[in-house]
Amino acid sequence: MKNYGVFDILGPVMIGPSSSHTAGAARLGKIGREIAGNQFYKVTFYLHGSFAKTYKGHGTDRALVAGILGMDPSDERIKRSLNIAKEEGIDIEFIEADLGYVHPNTVKMVFHYKDKENYYIIGSSIGGGNILITNINGNEVEFTGDYPTILIKYKDQKGSISRISSILSNEDINIATMKVSREGNIATMVMEIDNPIKEEIIDSISSLDEIIYITGINPIGRS
Repeated sequence: MKNYGVFDILGPVMIGPSSSHTAGAARLGKIGREIAGNQFYKVTFYLHGSFAKTYKGHGTDRALVAGILGMDPSDERIKRSLNIAKEEGIDIEFIEADLGYVHPNTVKMVFHYKDKENYYIIGSSIGGGNILITNINGNEVEFTGDYPTILIKYKDQKGSISRISSILSNEDINIATMKVSREGNIATMVMEIDNPIKEEIIDSISSLDEIIYITGINPIGRS
């Protein structure tokens, strides 16, 4: 028998008509910003399935933009997010697209920068304000944003996982889940941990010679 929490019963605190199309979309946008950083001048949203067909009527467009501006699903400014993005000089583009065999409420968010290559995140709004991130810049991942999450890209060397784990262990941080994928000699690690992520932890791991990229994401709220 499934154990139901208060969130399952009441749903998210949000602005908009649909938890999947607005609350989930806002969380997707916000976690995209957390991963990609905030120095972008343009974001292109490739909308798949139901997102593509109903994004204007359900406010998905405004919710996604609100998220990349750093707003929570309950932020009343969501209604004005498209205008706010324009005021901040951020160009927004929506494109209907077929992203393959993915959840119908899926978006590919491409962040454009003037001084570095584009960066993209693919994620789905899977119901009740819940989300699932499935791809970061071509690397397959799987995490929800409900738990403190550390994303690491590194040169795959003997002992790398042990060195990273030791830093967390020395800080008395427990790893709840870990997934590692490799492409050639480059590995991508996604760790969900039981403790809030502190900047010192990120700095300690980033000091390892093999680290190419690291970011920490504390839970992206649904309210």
